[in-house]
Amino acid sequence: MTFMKNLTKTKLAASIAVAAAASFAVSTAHAEMSDSEVRIGYLADMSGTYRDLAGPGGLTALEMAVADFGGSVNGSPIVLFSADDRNSADVGANTVRGWIDQNNVDMVAGLVASSVSIAVTKVLEENNGLGIVSGSAASSITNEHCTPNHIHWVYDTYPLANGTAKAVVEQGGDTWFLLTADYAFGHALEADVTKVVEASGGEIVGGVRHPFPTNDFSSYILQAQGSGAKIVGLANAGADTVNAITTASQFGLTQSGQQLAGLLIFLNDVHALGLEATQNLLLTTGWYWDMDEQSREWAQRYFDEVGSMPTMVQAGIYSSTMHYLKAVEEAGTDDPETIRAQMAEMPINDFFARNGRIREDGRMVHDMYLAQVKTPEESTGEWDLYEILSTIPAEEAYRPLSESQCKLVQN
Repeated sequence: MTFMKNLTKTKLAASIAVAAAASFAVSTAHAEMSDSEVRIGYLADMSGTYRDLAGPGGLTALEMAVADFGGSVNGSPIVLFSADDRNSADVGANTVRGWIDQNNVDMVAGLVASSVSIAVTKVLEENNGLGIVSGSAASSITNEHCTPNHIHWVYDTYPLANGTAKAVVEQGGDTWFLLTADYAFGHALEADVTKVVEASGGEIVGGVRHPFPTNDFSSYILQAQGSGAKIVGLANAGADTVNAITTASQFGLTQSGQQLAGLLIFLNDVHALGLEATQNLLLTTGWYWDMDEQSREWAQRYFDEVGSMPTMVQAGIYSSTMHYLKAVEEAGTDDPETIRAQMAEMPINDFFARNGRIREDGRMVHDMYLAQVKTPEESTGEWDLYEILSTIPAEEAYRPLSESQCKLVQN
């Protein structure tokens, strides 16, 4: 009996010790989480030109990631904030400054218009915050505008040019007129496309920059027609691209022998315009919902929530959020510098990214895809819109570090 009592006491003491250790571990984890919470702010265009490619649907993707993670990290609840940046760099920067000062937000997600992202990442650098850019395209975000406080996740203008422009020139489209959105993203895409077209043996014979956003593309399409270029490259995105393609169709641009090259086309653009208007259009994408079983499974879950198939940006927001939360869990802290380093250590292979990794310049490199829009006859359903023609391997898709102007890169 005495032996059993001693054993019971020993077990009880051990249990108390284990409980105390567990309690200490949880307390320590909470202590290393600022405010004992993981706070994420979602900033995007929620009502304007880029609403459909990210917008409220991107917030839903982020919420799905938080729910799938269990709503907390190491016992610390995940708290979300969201705001409409109205495609204004000032609004975006001021919003994030307020989130940091008043709400102690740990990570800023979304980030669509490149001008907004560049302004926001400067605020993050000044305040030692962390951001994951999922919607912006300007390759300068991890080139001359790189910081140790952000990561660029989904795509940028460099692979868009290397994919679409190179393929079009190789098919005989060797004279180009560029219709460019007049801000950071458009300028970066224009520069990258020009470099690829000329390197491939083609020529830029003309171009015009339009205000962002623009509703009336009539005069710009007339200039494109007057240039005589075989290819009219659209260095814009979202509603601007939709309006430009619609106007080109009204003016008979393709009927007269010229071809449109959409340099940044999203799934929602093709869906909105219809296959009759977009069939055979070449494009480069970072992800497509019908690529494989993993992609289809997640996309169907998203569709059940939103009622439309996700764009590559919305899928990327989920992917990047999950990677961030895993890094916080692994590191046991939400300290920005520690988390960015932890994220860079962890490879990315999920339903979104193949062969993904985060480079020292903050660019998440992964396989990209050259796709072609299906004809109405080829499509088997409302969202069966792309055929994937080829894979652009991660190491070939993005700007080589040897060409980088990023201050974080040791060339």
